[in-house]
Amino acid sequence: MPRAPAAAPLHDPNAVLERALRDEYLREHGYDAAALAALPPEARLEILRRMSLHVAARLAEVDARSAYVHEIHGVVPR
Repeated sequence: MPRAPAAAPLHDPNAVLERALRDEYLREHGYDAAALAALPPEARLEILRRMSLHVAARLAEVDARSAYVHEIHGVVPR
């Protein structure tokens, strides 16, 4: 019996921005994927933790600005 097609994965509209922010953070702190992989696990986890906090804060800022723009223009976001 043929299997039903799997549901298409959800698309995160901020995924591209999140990736760019992560890459930017690493670049600004002198790392790339290879340099990060070469670090001891404790150091790598600390950098990833700080990067995660930075990216989350920036995404929250983008979201807040977007909500503000919608508010001042009287548009209800979807």
